[in-house]
Amino acid sequence: MKRALRLAAKGAGRTSPNPMVGAVVVRGETTVAEGFHEFVGGPHAEVNALRQAGDKARGATLYVTLEPCNHQGRTPPCTRAVLDSGVATVVIGMEDPNPGVRGGGASFLRSHGLRVHAGILEKECRALNQPFIKHVTTGLPYVTLKAAVTLDGAIASSSGDSKWISNERSRKFAHHLRCISDGVLIGIGTALADDPLLSARIKRRPACRQPVRIVLDSRLRLPLESALVRTAAEFPLMVVCGRDAPPTREKALVDAGAEVMRLSSGKGGIHLPELLRALGSKGLCSLLVEGGATVLGAFLDNGLADDFHFFYAPKVLGDPAGTPMVRGRGRERMADAVPVFDVRVRRFGEDVMLSGRLTEHLY
Repeated sequence: MKRALRLAAKGAGRTSPNPMVGAVVVRGETTVAEGFHEFVGGPHAEVNALRQAGDKARGATLYVTLEPCNHQGRTPPCTRAVLDSGVATVVIGMEDPNPGVRGGGASFLRSHGLRVHAGILEKECRALNQPFIKHVTTGLPYVTLKAAVTLDGAIASSSGDSKWISNERSRKFAHHLRCISDGVLIGIGTALADDPLLSARIKRRPACRQPVRIVLDSRLRLPLESALVRTAAEFPLMVVCGRDAPPTREKALVDAGAEVMRLSSGKGGIHLPELLRALGSKGLCSLLVEGGATVLGAFLDNGLADDFHFFYAPKVLGDPAGTPMVRGRGRERMADAVPVFDVRVRRFGEDVMLSGRLTEHLY
């Protein structure tokens, strides 16, 4: 199952809105075949592994990280392929979390005489597919916060300069985070100050999938000459505004290739719960929030973030007027601070990345 998990992870950024799944076929102590779900719309992990195994699958054991599907989707049900292969035993990491189909694949295989064992490395299997599980059970995308920050907690100087806080290795990993996310989001303040492209620029074969670039822009102030708008025909761009934003600005952005989404807004900006529902309904399972400080604060204040990656660079700005990493409502007591869980540390050269969950339990 550990090998199947490693295989499944190879599909990161290519399978959404489907899960990442790995499969291994074993006869006795010998692995005879393996596979993973390589891209959305392509054969599932079980099918890839069983095709590779051929006749060697008869009487063998199939290890798979997620319960084989028993319904027709983009591809035929995997349970039929498992049954036809002659496999005798199926070992499943976790049940399919989809409430409408959970347990159906395992029950079908048992009813046809196969031995089925479930719940093997279940926690690890669930951790691998948190965006898929959250989306299929709640309809909402899994939200990750990302920021690069100095040791004294600034993401920009008082002049607005923020390039570059983190080093090249950290920035490369940040592009990897974009590559495996369905959407990447910033506020209009960051768009105006940095004029970012927000694409995933990473050398990868097959080519990295580009996330939907999302800008929270209540009054549609995003310039038509910005890098985001100029590349709207090449990389998907969504501008989210308030319901009373100028129609002429909307037309200009749409003509340039952007999608404009009108949602409720107020003093705090766009209504974020409504935004997440809308993005989830469009099939976005994961959302990378890159800031700025007000946007990060809003997600934290509303309890809408699931995890984070914060890159700390070995720099001290010492600027009392600099921009802090988070501008939220503030908390007077330390006991009221937002708790984090399962904190992990990773080095990128001299930079240190802290990662962790903002939800106590896995989905």
